[in-house]
Amino acid sequence: MSDWQGRRVLITGHTGFKGSWLTLLLRAQGAELAGVALTPPTNPSLFELARVGNELRTIEADIRHLESFAGFISSFRPEVVLHLAAQSVVATGYAEPVETFHTNAVGTANVLQAIRGVDSVRAVVSVTTDKVYDNPESGRRFVEEDPLGGHDPYSASKAAAELVTASYRQSFLADQGVGVATARAGNVLGGGDWTPHQLVPEVMSAFAEARPAELRQPESVRPWQHVLDALNGYLALAERLADDPEQFAGAWNFGPNTESVLTVSTVVDRLAELWGHGAGWEVGDNQFPHETSLLEIDSTKARSKLDWHPRLDLDSTLALVVDWYRAHRQGKDITRAQIASFLDE
Repeated sequence: MSDWQGRRVLITGHTGFKGSWLTLLLRAQGAELAGVALTPPTNPSLFELARVGNELRTIEADIRHLESFAGFISSFRPEVVLHLAAQSVVATGYAEPVETFHTNAVGTANVLQAIRGVDSVRAVVSVTTDKVYDNPESGRRFVEEDPLGGHDPYSASKAAAELVTASYRQSFLADQGVGVATARAGNVLGGGDWTPHQLVPEVMSAFAEARPAELRQPESVRPWQHVLDALNGYLALAERLADDPEQFAGAWNFGPNTESVLTVSTVVDRLAELWGHGAGWEVGDNQFPHETSLLEIDSTKARSKLDWHPRLDLDSTLALVVDWYRAHRQGKDITRAQIASFLDE
């Protein structure tokens, strides 16, 4: 698969933040798309603001219920399946643990089950998270072979999704000639994110209202990257999977360069400087249950075997974020323009 022009791609979770960016990124490269998802999970949403629904065939369906979407996948006959549909919020995982496990583990099994017997499918990328690792917070960067874990329900449910994906690959899909992989990315940043309890939505909202952003854990360290860099990694992996299912199957990390692994407070300081107008932050009340304070992943495998690397450094990433939210306040949508610029890099 040399490019995406005319390729049939199915995306689950296309109404979410990452799914919306992925849909527009693939359409900009000429792919023919279909999507399975619930209604947009936030209001406002990037999906509606950027009119993402105009770019693909869609069905509103819950991945927890196999019968609601299996026929749609079979009739669309995709070559590539990119599975992003998930419950993706750590705090929601604590509040709704059973639903989180059901969506992220059983939902993944349902998507993979729906693919069985669809002979058009050549590659499946199941998107999980960098939080799937058993993390003693030692400061060591995680590699793909490290043990899976998950202190909180969200992280554990995504580790379970990794096991589900590996099981389906080994038991069913490899024999069908389908390349199956999982993708683990760091903290992604980008315009149009209104996910509850996420850093950028909370900070941008505070700055727009001329009040200090409240940070729960300002000294927590995370790997920060633009959403387009992570998505570009997923697509590089899918291309290689379709060409060589055996060599490129398995788990893959997609993280930023080491200089983009920084504390929350450092990132917000840079956002405040870009925003101007006296923007700043303060330490808020942290009523949340346990959140990992130190996390970094090693992407050597993706860099060496997929020839993937981040195109955007952190300063460029944060500038794009601020530009997007500034434009949004002015009634403009610059999502497609940012994608076009990224593809020209």
